[in-house]
Amino acid sequence: MFPLFLTAQNDSIQKKLKFTADFRFRVEQDWNSQKPDGSQRDDRTRLRYRARIGATYDFKDWVSFGMRIRTGQANKQQDPQLTIGDQFSSVPIAFEKIYANFNYNWLSAWIGKNTFPFEKQNELFWSDNVFPEGVALSGKFSFENEFVQSLKVNTGHFIFATSGTSLGNDSYFEGIQLVSSHWQNRVKFFPAFYYFKNMPDIPDGGDTFNIDYSVVHLGTNVVLLKNPKVTAGFDYYQNMQDYHGNDSIPKFLQDQKTGYVANAGIGTLNKKGDWKVQLTYTYLERFAAVDYLAQNDWARWDYSSQGSPDGRLTNFKGLEIMAGYALAENMDLKVRFFTVEQLLAYGTTKENGNRIRLDFNIGF
Repeated sequence: MFPLFLTAQNDSIQKKLKFTADFRFRVEQDWNSQKPDGSQRDDRTRLRYRARIGATYDFKDWVSFGMRIRTGQANKQQDPQLTIGDQFSSVPIAFEKIYANFNYNWLSAWIGKNTFPFEKQNELFWSDNVFPEGVALSGKFSFENEFVQSLKVNTGHFIFATSGTSLGNDSYFEGIQLVSSHWQNRVKFFPAFYYFKNMPDIPDGGDTFNIDYSVVHLGTNVVLLKNPKVTAGFDYYQNMQDYHGNDSIPKFLQDQKTGYVANAGIGTLNKKGDWKVQLTYTYLERFAAVDYLAQNDWARWDYSSQGSPDGRLTNFKGLEIMAGYALAENMDLKVRFFTVEQLLAYGTTKENGNRIRLDFNIGF
């Protein structure tokens, strides 16, 4: 319908209306995955896909509107991929983004449902597939000196679940972040503070109590070489909340509030023939992040036994090895290998698992 709608508009509207689309096909293999009771999950092979289409409309120089829809179950916020063989008769569709965006000089803002507005270099704290709802504000200032090229402040208020009463009773999170670029943009620092209020311990209605998080994040990324591009990054997370008075949290988890992620990579995937290799090591304790808002790529751990399809990817350490090759501009192949081990066991034994994925990605 979108191409038909576009051709029906006059030239002025066509210039203001832009469309994007992308498609992913995935082959995925899981093995050696142990459950909390010590039994083994069955090895699993899946063929999966995801399709998305979006549009933006530049209403004025300073205001625009955008939206994007995707395949995938609406209640699987971390995972829009569909498994071939699960939906033969019809394909579920959900809104991924819908927002109004504002830009004026150094100030930008959006309202609605949009991309996570804070600087990040991986999905270990916040998944790329989770799009918050609320209000975001950013201010960026440029400088003409060798030490500091730019300084940016990001902040916002986002509602996870409304209470139907006052805003203070909602499940929500707020954040503030400072992003600075140095030495010809080769070094970037992005410290932040995130406050999560009244967050359910289990998503999608299976919760038994609410919990708060006060997470300090210290992040940095360094471009060591420009050709070939060699980068290194580090993230440190510390939840400052005191859970010792919370009887709903087991004592052995009350101090599990620290996390860090280290990565190193070489190469890019910008044009045909480009290649990239990246290593990522993760150590993430139980309450260093909200587990059902972080990625669910690394393992098969979820809340399905509590009635939710969302993942629970904290309380683990592990390694990711990624290798990619650009077949053309906006078209690439990526192989990702994950191996994980639980830090503290929820049952009689620690969970673990191995996973490998081959992704074909194409954007339009």
